Amino acid sequence: MRSHRGVGDAAISAVTVLALCSGAWLLSNGAGKHVPPQPSAAQGREIARGEDTDRSPAARSAAPALPPSPPDRIRIPSIRVSAPLMGLGLTKTGSLDVPPAERRNLAGWYEAGTTPGETGTAIVAGHVDNADGPAVFFRLGALKKGSTIEVDRRDGGTALFSVDAVEVYDTKAFPDEKVYGAARRPELRVITCGGGYSRTTGYQGNVVVFAHLTGSR
Repeated sequence: MRSHRGVGDAAISAVTVLALCSGAWLLSNGAGKHVPPQPSAAQGREIARGEDTDRSPAARSAAPALPPSPPDRIRIPSIRVSAPLMGLGLTKTGSLDVPPAERRNLAGWYEAGTTPGETGTAIVAGHVDNADGPAVFFRLGALKKGSTIEVDRRDGGTALFSVDAVEVYDTKAFPDEKVYGAARRPELRVITCGGGYSRTTGYQGNVVVFAHLTGSR
């Protein structure tokens, strides 16, 4: 896994989770009844002009980085997520591959990039729904700042992350560098579909959770 680090996190294409966003369940059941929750403006990132985020109060609460170790499971207690993680690579177009749609309670992590807990930006992605109903990250948009994300690692430890912001972006204006760019501390991004919805193209954007490492056990 470490030998593939030449593929940097920021190299992932802007169409990263396009395949997550077909909205098959909404198509078959009506878009008005089953729309997943979306983050409010209050959950967005608040950065004053010129502020160095590595010196912010949230940054000062960051824990020391952990050694590299692939993750096995992600848990987000406040939205009742507990799901195994599979490794994901890139497609031929440079977008992040996605977990099998039929596996509703399965998420994936970008295994050529940073492992959750080590210095850098680790990426986790999962479906919001499939043809049968809500999937692993259906309630991701309801997550609040300060919520805890737990990632079990193969070294036997668990990396603990605190949510800094939950934002939604239109697919055509997805901020690659902001989401995938390198970080000087251990950070985590959790991504699924969100935003507006069209019966012809599916979801029009992505929900992105920004979190940083605060401890381990």
